[in-house]
Amino acid sequence: MKPHRRLFCLSLVLTALFISCAVGHAQTVLRYTDHEPYGNMRTRAINEIFFHAVERESQGKVKIEAHWGGELSASYNALTTVAEGKIADMGIVVPEYSPAQLPLHQIFKSFPVGPDTGAAQVAFFKHIFLQNPQFSRELNNNNLINLQFFLGYPAGFFSTVPSLRFDALEGTRWRTASFWHQAWLRNAGGTPISMPWNNNISGALRSGQLDGLLVNLDSAWDIQAQRAAPWVSYSPAMWLGHVYLLAINKEVWAALDAKDQAAIQRAAASTEKQLGTLLDKSVRSLGKRMAKEGAHLHILSHAELARWQEATNYQQVQAEWIQIQEEKGNKDAALIMRAVGLALKDALQK
Repeated sequence: MKPHRRLFCLSLVLTALFISCAVGHAQTVLRYTDHEPYGNMRTRAINEIFFHAVERESQGKVKIEAHWGGELSASYNALTTVAEGKIADMGIVVPEYSPAQLPLHQIFKSFPVGPDTGAAQVAFFKHIFLQNPQFSRELNNNNLINLQFFLGYPAGFFSTVPSLRFDALEGTRWRTASFWHQAWLRNAGGTPISMPWNNNISGALRSGQLDGLLVNLDSAWDIQAQRAAPWVSYSPAMWLGHVYLLAINKEVWAALDAKDQAAIQRAAASTEKQLGTLLDKSVRSLGKRMAKEGAHLHILSHAELARWQEATNYQQVQAEWIQIQEEKGNKDAALIMRAVGLALKDALQK
């Protein structure tokens, strides 16, 4: 073979190798949106555990471009933003912020009491999502696929007075966001007050415009509510039923290489194993920080939780919600409410 011919062949071989290596190391970048600023329990778990695991499992082929603090989408718009897939491929979707699109996902929060450990909560959600395809179908109808769920802190009563009785709230005014919680407070004799969630809440507590808050511990901490309402009664069993869905656009997911999909699924599985312990540690740590701020912490006993649950008359509230859903054509409402109730009962007995 002539020298120039050999050089030409060698050039072709090197070019083919270069293209092969380039393809083999091609990187997929997924844009992620989150409404919360980076730094709390959930955002750090997503970034430091899940996203790190995605890159590790995919050997660097899948990289997450994270945008925090509502940079790409506000909380109430996240479902639409991810479903459209124009400015974000994946993100945190909070079912409570999209009740019309995700009605069945509202059911979790309709129960006042749930599992009192992080591991039990993780096991519950894993079981209920696997056994009831209606949840994934609801997401699929919104062009979404859930990659992994994340948990939130439990709820607590933040009161301006020490003599709070959960079954006798007559004459007291409370701020809470959930429509379920608003109904419970009314049934217990209290008056829910609508008010934007910001630092003005503390002023309303100090002035007597509000007598207390029924809210998750970390949200109260964000505005330092324990300084204005220092009597804090809570329990890990006041679990809120608050679940964060880390969802991806359906078309984006389908376009991923099968190996990359498998890598993300392995990352989710390894992340899930760490969520329970992380939640328990975080709740204890936050309680200690509140105590240092002068809060008077009280862990609710089983008897107190039972009194609160009875005062809420939650089953009647659920029945009214089911009727409304069935009138809207959501025929699975009663079925899923029963399935969630039975799964919770089983979890509480373990």
